[in-house]
Amino acid sequence: MKYCIYAAVGLVLAACGSKQPELARVQPKYVTDTVSYDSDDPAIWINKEDPANSLILGTDKQELDGGLYAFDLKGKKLTDRQAYPLDRPNNVDLAYDVTIGADTFDVAVVTERGKGQIRVFSLPDLTPLDNGGIPVFVDDSVNNKVMGVALYKRPTDGKLFAIVSRKEGTANTNQYLYQYELKSDSVAIYGELVRKFGQFSGTKEIEAVAVDTELGYVYYSDEHYAVRKYFADPDKGDEELAQFALNGFADDREGISIYKTGPKTGYILVSDQGANQFQVFPREGSPENPHDHRVIATIPVTAMSSDGSEATSMALGEDFPKGLFVAMSDNKTFEIYDWRDLEKHITQSIQ
Repeated sequence: MKYCIYAAVGLVLAACGSKQPELARVQPKYVTDTVSYDSDDPAIWINKEDPANSLILGTDKQELDGGLYAFDLKGKKLTDRQAYPLDRPNNVDLAYDVTIGADTFDVAVVTERGKGQIRVFSLPDLTPLDNGGIPVFVDDSVNNKVMGVALYKRPTDGKLFAIVSRKEGTANTNQYLYQYELKSDSVAIYGELVRKFGQFSGTKEIEAVAVDTELGYVYYSDEHYAVRKYFADPDKGDEELAQFALNGFADDREGISIYKTGPKTGYILVSDQGANQFQVFPREGSPENPHDHRVIATIPVTAMSSDGSEATSMALGEDFPKGLFVAMSDNKTFEIYDWRDLEKHITQSIQ
């Protein structure tokens, strides 16, 4: 019998003519406790005083009875830290050092689709700071089903913005996403609409939104078309800077994460939901064009049909010396990966 060698998986022997073996899927270091209904989107809160005691946050998407929950870095659910109940919470993002009155907070912002609003909670205790919620898309009562959110804290003046996406909209209006400046009085945080922007192909929907604060860009997944790129600063205009991830996806383009290897370098990871994998693009673009993002690696994972993900390069204790990657899995959990395991796939692909 003849044998063949498949270089993509190393020196693996298989009978010629037989099905080529699949790439080994990266295994998580930990998996969180299950949520009650439908895990959807994670975030990572960095404990600056004790990084090993940082938190994973994750939404449980359910009408009326959903919530935002906190887990330790081994995936244990912390029952004393939760924002519950929420009405179909979708996505979550974080910001640090937000001022309300005389106090400063780290905050988690969550979309609450069932009520057409975003919610703001302090970290790490998840106490509400928004007087019940901040309505969004109020001038469009038909297409106001809020889904994704990403926060941008402008380096020049510290102003905080929430960029939100919605489930339904009209194609080619250039107003699919709304951006709100989050302000505060002596009592609570509230929102002020500062711009509408962003193209939509008109197919499927837009959920995942991610901001690269240092480089000043916002990315979002037009799920059946591409990832789109714009300036995050509303004062820099609404020009679309790039479309990438146009080809090679089995189904939806979903969660977007940014892993930084330097001030301007790193990776953009996009969930290839139908293939249970993440496609990787250079954060810095190409040497000739910072908006030229071409796929450089594909990372198969065990997380199933992942909607949302997050990454950090911050060292988080002995388990995660180069940071971690967390991805929602379609079995009511979030999978926590040691970044070094993903890095091996990227390095091998680049070589």
